[in-house]
Amino acid sequence: MFRLQKPTADEIGREVIAASLPGMMSAEYLDECGGVCAVGLPNGFALDRLQSRIGKGKQTFERAIQAFKNWTQFDLGWTRVANSSARIEAGQIVAVEMRSLGLWSLNLSQIVEVIQMESRFGFIYKTTQAHVEEGEERFEVMLDEKSGAVSYETEAVSRPRDLMALLGYPVTRAFQHRFGRDSHKRMLAAVGGWD
Repeated sequence: MFRLQKPTADEIGREVIAASLPGMMSAEYLDECGGVCAVGLPNGFALDRLQSRIGKGKQTFERAIQAFKNWTQFDLGWTRVANSSARIEAGQIVAVEMRSLGLWSLNLSQIVEVIQMESRFGFIYKTTQAHVEEGEERFEVMLDEKSGAVSYETEAVSRPRDLMALLGYPVTRAFQHRFGRDSHKRMLAAVGGWD
């Protein structure tokens, strides 16, 4: 899963196709209402949740939805969605490419739920076997209809699947926290506004 060279477009395409073959998965730990739906997480799973205000007003909310559709929340310089034409729809494989500590990784997840309501938009994805972690993550933007506040929320439950991720667990956790912070900063920079 970790490699010395950046994956090529052909490699990414082959891995996405291979990950698509098993069929549709379902969420076990997270639900679209927010929060962990399991009574307790299995041993070794960590829970991370981060929410930030990224603006105010319906136009800002619409910009946030468009940013999600363009995978802006992953466009951080050190990570990106490698199959950027992927659509936010159930069953879609999302290939997240990451470069850290001189190594590349390509982590594939499948969207298992789409959240699409008047004042909420987002998705939950579940990691496939082609991911260094095992778990689920929810990405969501919300419009508070009373105050007009637009928020971005991420929530993840995960544990290492790959041996290198397990051996370097403190470093892995640091990168997970960095991703959360950077993703929230990126969304604020991309859509932040007070209409």
